[in-house]
Amino acid sequence: MTIPLPDPARPVLRPHPEHEHAAELAALARGDDRPRPPGWRLSPQAVVTYLVGGTLPDGTVVLPKYVGSRRLMEVAVATLATDRALLLLGVPGTAKSWVSEHLAAAVSGDSTLLVQGTAGTAEESIRYGWNYARLLAEGPSEAALVPSPVMVAMRRGSLTRVEELTRMPADVQDALITVLSEKTLPVPELGSEVQAARGFNLVATANDRDRGVNDLSAALRRRFNTVVLPLPATEEEEVGIVAGRVAAMAGPLELPSAPSALEEIRRVVRVFRELRSGVTADGRTAVKSPSGTLSTAEAISVVTQGLALAAHFGDGRLSAADLAAGLVGAVVKDPLADAVVWQEYLEAVVRERPGWSELYAACRAASP
Repeated sequence: MTIPLPDPARPVLRPHPEHEHAAELAALARGDDRPRPPGWRLSPQAVVTYLVGGTLPDGTVVLPKYVGSRRLMEVAVATLATDRALLLLGVPGTAKSWVSEHLAAAVSGDSTLLVQGTAGTAEESIRYGWNYARLLAEGPSEAALVPSPVMVAMRRGSLTRVEELTRMPADVQDALITVLSEKTLPVPELGSEVQAARGFNLVATANDRDRGVNDLSAALRRRFNTVVLPLPATEEEEVGIVAGRVAAMAGPLELPSAPSALEEIRRVVRVFRELRSGVTADGRTAVKSPSGTLSTAEAISVVTQGLALAAHFGDGRLSAADLAAGLVGAVVKDPLADAVVWQEYLEAVVRERPGWSELYAACRAASP
C-alpha cells in the first residue's frame, strides 16, 4: 500500500515527512552510490545525511531534522541495518518520536506504520485483529484477519514504529518478543505464520519520566539496541531547534514568522534551561527545579501559543505578555509546590535581570 500524496486543494496541518521532504529524499536517492541494505531506499550514509542535514553535490540543501550528535544518528541507523531493533530512550521532548518518524521516511518511504503505546493499547495492535462480522459469518480466514502495522511491515520488509513502548502493559510489550527474536508472527487460528521479509525492523521510543510507566522486561530489553537522546547541549543549540520548529509550524497555522520572535525565544529557552539545571546561566545563583521536565518540545509549544496570541489578539509581534500565560502553564504543573518554585525564580532571577522587566511584569500578572 502506498500512502496517497496530499491534495494541494486541501492542505493538511502536518504532512508526513516522506511527502514534506520528498524533494530532499529524491535528491539523496539520485546521488546515492553506496550499498543499500535489503529493502532500504537509501544507504545508511544517505539516511544520516537526511537526518542531520548537509549540501549535496548537485547543490540540494538538506535541512537538518535532528540537531545534535551525528554519531548518535550513525549508531541508530547502523542498528537498523542489523537484525536488532532500535530503542530511542530519553526524557520527554528530546525528539525521539521526531527521529523515529524521519528514520522510517528515509529508510522505507513510509512513516505511517505506527503503533501508539498507551495504557489501553491491546495486544491486537502488535499482532493482528479480526473483522468480527466476517469471522462470525465465515470463521477464521485470511480475509477476516486485520493485520497490525507490525504485521504489514513484516510482509513488506519495511520499518514500523512503536511510540511510548513503556506506556503499554507488560503483557502487550511481550508480544514483541517473538517478532524481534524469531522474526515471525504466528497466526495459530489459521495454522500459519508471517515471516518477516528482508528489510523489516522496528523503531521504538520510550521514556521513564511519565507516571504509569511499565518498565521493559529483561527479555524484551535484550532484543533492542538502545540509543539515548539527550537534551540540547547548549543554549544556542536549543534556541536554534525551537526557532526552526516554530518557523516550520507557523506557515500552516498562518502565524507571524519566527525570526521576529528570536529574542523572546531566547528568553523562554534560558528560563527552561535554568529551571531544569537548578542554576542560572552564569552559575552564580542556585534555583529550585519544578516537577515538570521543561523540555524543548514544551518550549516550542509555549512560543507557538504566544505567536497565536500575537497574531489574533495583538499586533503580530511576539511580546512578553504573549508568552507569559504559556510560560507559567509549562512551569507550574503542581499548583502548590511548583507555584512556590516559580515565584522564587521570578523574584530572585527574572526581576534582577537587565532587559527582562517586561517579562517579569507579565509573568507576575499571569502567575497564580
